[in-house]
Amino acid sequence: MRIHELKCWPEYFEPLRDGRKRFEYRNNDRQFIVGDLLRLREFNGSTQQYTGREATVQVDYIMNGEHFAYLTPGYVIMSITKVSLEVKRE
Repeated sequence: MRIHELKCWPEYFEPLRDGRKRFEYRNNDRQFIVGDLLRLREFNGSTQQYTGREATVQVDYIMNGEHFAYLTPGYVIMSITKVSLEVKRE
């Protein structure tokens, strides 16, 4: 199991926070595996700064081009479960 720190835009962080978003679509440049933790840090693209909100999620399942031919090569869809939600001071 590894912990990956990733930026998360506000429009995707909010649905994650309230439980509507239970997946991540990402470039698989980190070779994600089931059981990994993703530390998703909300990032404001306009200010180029982190907001201080973050969520940690666990990867439960990974779908890639081997499972779904229409998926962009090199990208994965990960089913996730929220582990924690925090607000930290930057």
